[in-house]
Amino acid sequence: MKVVAEYNFNNGKEFIGREYEDELREIYQVINSVDALEFKTKVSKEKTMAGKLLFAPKKLNKAFGTSFKLLGWNNHKVECDYSQGTYLENYKPATTSRGKPFRDMDFIKPPKKLGVEVQFGKYAFMVYNVCAKMTIFKNLGIINAGIEIVPVKRLADEMSTGVSYFEQFAWDLQHRGVSDIDIPVLILGIDV
Repeated sequence: MKVVAEYNFNNGKEFIGREYEDELREIYQVINSVDALEFKTKVSKEKTMAGKLLFAPKKLNKAFGTSFKLLGWNNHKVECDYSQGTYLENYKPATTSRGKPFRDMDFIKPPKKLGVEVQFGKYAFMVYNVCAKMTIFKNLGIINAGIEIVPVKRLADEMSTGVSYFEQFAWDLQHRGVSDIDIPVLILGIDV
């Protein structure tokens, strides 16, 4: 795969280029190491693309994970404590047997504080990663900046319907503007 587009959110390109030059080089190395054609294995069952061979996002994510881990990047989980609110009288919250809730950042390379998210999912996840999760991880002292790796439209068109893409994401961020709580993020659009 290769990077074919960049979106500079809150001076992310300059900040990351200055503070994380070696890590940025590794991120490009990881992207270039993934042979996406190996993962064009999903046979569509959707009406509009029945039988068409598509890229498998879960397999692509796994390939990225393998490559990042070889260079010392790891997933980072933070357990969540949901006790901040107060339930109203006579309400009994549900209990879960799934373990403690958590948030995670796909990849962080200790001791540096650069977070990386690889997103081949729905649009809402891309926005959440940059406008909420990365800010939360910054407030927790885990990252100072982030990189979001997303497909460009041409690649997204060869995945299941509903996968968001770089062009849409960059347009929305541009028109949303930057808030005083946003951190520097570089969005990388990738293609085959």
